[in-house]
Amino acid sequence: MHETAYQITTLTHQQPTANPGLLPTEIPPGVQMVTLPGGMRTLAYTAQQAPPAPPVPVAQPIPTWAKTTALLTPTIGGGIAAAGIGLSYAAPGLIAMSEALWAAVALIAAAAIGVPMLLRIGRTTGAGRGSTHITQNITASGMFGKANGTINHR
Repeated sequence: MHETAYQITTLTHQQPTANPGLLPTEIPPGVQMVTLPGGMRTLAYTAQQAPPAPPVPVAQPIPTWAKTTALLTPTIGGGIAAAGIGLSYAAPGLIAMSEALWAAVALIAAAAIGVPMLLRIGRTTGAGRGSTHITQNITASGMFGKANGTINHR
């Protein structure tokens, strides 16, 4: 077997060329300018650092108002449901009471109109016959004295 040894040579200074290098905007992503241990600067892919882990959320205590609201919600809902059921059972009675109230209002209105008319009719029919006059004479002596009186019919 035949091995050929090749010698690696490097230039100590660079010759100016027509293209001096890449502009910073032309460098592809992930490539950076690095300085090698020998002092030479070159472009190289660098190891990507893992992004920092997101902070672990700390458990927050539940506010007192939230606990109270959560405990009262079923109670309030149950109360509203019970009220609805009670109204559904009471509806026939409420309807009957409203009808009774309207009947009472009608009775009061009829009495307010009818009683004065009956009194007028009674006065006009009684005016044809004679009227009775009653006279009373009462006398008393002193503040706590015995009272005496007479009644006269005419």
